[in-house]
Amino acid sequence: MLSAQATPDVLVLANGDTLHGKLVNSIGGNVTFHSDMVGDLTVGWDKIKELHSSQKFAIIPKGVELQGKKKASQVPVGTVDVADKAVTVTGQNAPSAPIPVGEAAFIVDEPTVDKLLHHEPSFLQGWNGAATAGASVVNASQNQYTVNAGVGLVRTVPNVPWLSPRNRTAINFAESYGKITQPSYVAPANPPTTTTPTVEPAVVTKSSIMHADAERDWYVSPRAYVLAQVAFDHNYAQDLDLQQIYGGGFGYTLIKTPKQQLDAKGTVQYEKQSFSGTAATETTPYVPGTTNNLISSTFGASYLYHSKFFNFTQGVSFIPAWNQTDAWSFAETNMVSFPTYKNLSFSLGTLDTYLNDVPVAYPPTQNNSFQFTMGVTYAIKSKY
Repeated sequence: MLSAQATPDVLVLANGDTLHGKLVNSIGGNVTFHSDMVGDLTVGWDKIKELHSSQKFAIIPKGVELQGKKKASQVPVGTVDVADKAVTVTGQNAPSAPIPVGEAAFIVDEPTVDKLLHHEPSFLQGWNGAATAGASVVNASQNQYTVNAGVGLVRTVPNVPWLSPRNRTAINFAESYGKITQPSYVAPANPPTTTTPTVEPAVVTKSSIMHADAERDWYVSPRAYVLAQVAFDHNYAQDLDLQQIYGGGFGYTLIKTPKQQLDAKGTVQYEKQSFSGTAATETTPYVPGTTNNLISSTFGASYLYHSKFFNFTQGVSFIPAWNQTDAWSFAETNMVSFPTYKNLSFSLGTLDTYLNDVPVAYPPTQNNSFQFTMGVTYAIKSKY
């Protein structure tokens, strides 16, 4: 809302209607204007006859992606007047001739530009992502339950399309846990001539898959960046107690549009794998746990597609070890979510991992682990 001392901006529509209030911004050919009478009004340039504002705005031309404070300081900044489908800027770096409205991709107020260029968000600001949860319970001859939960957060600074990012932070966590219990029971005597029945003990089968990672990117150009990462994995089905990764490398954004983004990355890292052993039984020997200390790399790609009807994310990574060539692994994650109501979505996901160096165990451990999940996803949106 305008203060009593402020001079209101004036918007004249093509039909002659005039509004007094405050110009908020212009993004992608749409102008947002606030009026105390009608609230926020968004209209295209073709519906506007005149626009006059005494506020200071930065005008970013179409096709310009600003990288760094020095380049950003060269854009026109000043008061704006729009007439005859052209923007006249009065102030710093003002062009000698009016700018056609079709060439002004963004018109943003000076305080917003200053905040995005010269200030970092606080620790709790600017995060966007999603939290997912799902569960299933079966009570029958066997008792079974499965729960899965996950959260993925990303913060890009600055987070507007007209400024190239300076840094990006990503945090992910996912856990799936399940248990199947076959209750104990008394079996009939076998053979029938035996008078003593046998008591079969309860059988419990568990599954637990956990993944957590964090990554920090520092951009050296609008698309290239250096990165540092950590990752932790646990997979009960593959006897993997914990896999730890600490490393760094380079990344590049191959595709970047409003609907999709594709990044490719390569790192060098220290990797530690800790495997559990198996206890001895009447029929199987004791197998001790093992630990591998590896120098490895991660070659991966991440893809994001956004549309009105669904969102799709995919990540693939290949991790070869240089000092133990058989200790390589591969992972692929996929998730598709369908918006249902406000920030809620229905989601389907898969996690496929292949661990080449699983240890000898009883019963034998499979190299491949596949997981399919369904759940409800809540979109997390935060501004700064």
